[in-house]
Amino acid sequence: MEALYLLGTIVSTFLTSLILSLLLHFRCFLGRLFFRTTAPVGSGTGEDSVTLYEGIVWHQRRRPVHHSFRYAVRYALIDLDLSPSPPPNHLSADDARRVAATSGSVSLLTIPSSVGYEQNPLSLYYCYEIEGSAQQLKKCIAEVTNTPWGERVIFVFNPNSDLIAKPLHVSPFMDMLGNWSIKASAPGEYLSVAISVQHPELGDYFTATLKVKRVSPSFGSSHSMFFYLMPHKVAIWIYWHAFKLWWKGVQFLQHPRYTNPSYKTDATIRDQQLQCCQGIGSDENKHQELKRGNDIDHCDSENAAREFIWTKAKWPWA
Repeated sequence: MEALYLLGTIVSTFLTSLILSLLLHFRCFLGRLFFRTTAPVGSGTGEDSVTLYEGIVWHQRRRPVHHSFRYAVRYALIDLDLSPSPPPNHLSADDARRVAATSGSVSLLTIPSSVGYEQNPLSLYYCYEIEGSAQQLKKCIAEVTNTPWGERVIFVFNPNSDLIAKPLHVSPFMDMLGNWSIKASAPGEYLSVAISVQHPELGDYFTATLKVKRVSPSFGSSHSMFFYLMPHKVAIWIYWHAFKLWWKGVQFLQHPRYTNPSYKTDATIRDQQLQCCQGIGSDENKHQELKRGNDIDHCDSENAAREFIWTKAKWPWA
């Protein structure tokens, strides 16, 4: 049934995007004809609240088979405090401050929808804290979406470096036992995000990185054209390489809701244990103790209080 549903949504998305693509090009033609610009990113989002980035996403799997790929990507960094309204299906600035418990500005790094389609495996909220007359990046909020299953999880992490128990089924070729080691730099001229998967049996077997540079669109171009078909390209890369992994013989895993309905509770418990372990230091021996299931007596209650927020993600149309 899931395969039929996926096939149906691919066909309907293709037809919808085709129609909206024709309308977009027609609108751009009219804009150039009458010396006007086309609509900016998002619904009601002002151009001055958006910074454009362009760069590379790189994935590398080292076990049980070696597989790697990279693709060009474009992102928007949206100042949610300057934006007239938050992008659809994302947190507002006040919502993000409440989740991260910060007091400063909030920016959202995301791939805007294009011609009716959205594909955002990972969006990040950069939450700043007011310290005197300046602001410092204090926390990040990850918004992870597993598009084919229509699920999303939100959690707070330390951008300098953090370790999170995997809370979402993001690939049919990965089980739920791994931890995500994640690090994100503060947005500037350059921006980077690095995530590696630490597994109790496979070790540090998977890495994904995003490295982008701030850019300015060419004269006369709009944000709509800058991100034209960007979500579609991301989806093509993801599904094509999923097929290649299957072809290489990597085991296909069902969604854990069929095999372990309590996987969300399990992820929460593992993350609390993980944060307790981090609270007494980052020594690798202590992480090995945690993997073996040993109890940790001393716990950092602030770190252990992290919560996962699971929601439904709107798909395929933004």
